[in-house]
Amino acid sequence: MNACARLGRAILLALRDAGRALCMLGEAVGQVQYLFSRQNRADVMQQLFVSGIKSLGVITVVALFTGMILALQTGLELRRFGQEVNIGTAVTVVLLREMGPFMTGLIIAASVGSAIAAQLGTMVVAEEVAALEIMSISPVRYLVMPRLVALALMMPFLTIYTDAVGILGGAIVGYTQLGVSYTAYFNNCTRFAENKDLFVGLFKAVVFGVIIVTVACHQGFSASEGAVGVGRATRRTVIISFLTILTMGYFITRLFYK
Repeated sequence: MNACARLGRAILLALRDAGRALCMLGEAVGQVQYLFSRQNRADVMQQLFVSGIKSLGVITVVALFTGMILALQTGLELRRFGQEVNIGTAVTVVLLREMGPFMTGLIIAASVGSAIAAQLGTMVVAEEVAALEIMSISPVRYLVMPRLVALALMMPFLTIYTDAVGILGGAIVGYTQLGVSYTAYFNNCTRFAENKDLFVGLFKAVVFGVIIVTVACHQGFSASEGAVGVGRATRRTVIISFLTILTMGYFITRLFYK
């Protein structure tokens, strides 16, 4: 098989996998009507705890240092023009529009998304998913839908938390290293930031959450060849989620900020 044939085959396989993942997503959305059954409510609450509460530690550290780095690098450049007092504006706008949902998406993809793929892949290899189908239990309704709802609900709250911690980290750097008082910093935080910036960031967070669950569940259901296949599905989940988040983040920004 020559290079062109291999490339074409890879493109066709990628399109096939994307189509299957979108079909699974559509089926999961259709199963949301069963959300309020006792079992599904319990599963959603468990997934909310796993994706939200258990992720706060790493999100706090990453958000804090992201805000500190943004404030330091921006402040050093603004100091050359005597405008370091405006770092609050720069940090807030960047976090609300892009870095808040982006960093949250990457963290959740690496931690929660990989865990979902590994869990579902192990169930597939152990033929637990096949057992659900034999008992006429929809794997999408039982396994995908609760995770989809939980992450779509939790991502905006995690993004808001990331924004707040990042802004606080910028304030610490501004006060300790750039001589910007907390009052001046926070007064400038909302100087040019708009409600649109916050809403676009939250919209990105929801989209990223849906992407992570869709990719993770599809890769988990596609796992084969035992433990090796589970590891391969986990790795692919992280890689594909990262690339898709980067791509969709750009197009969403391009759509709302022309």
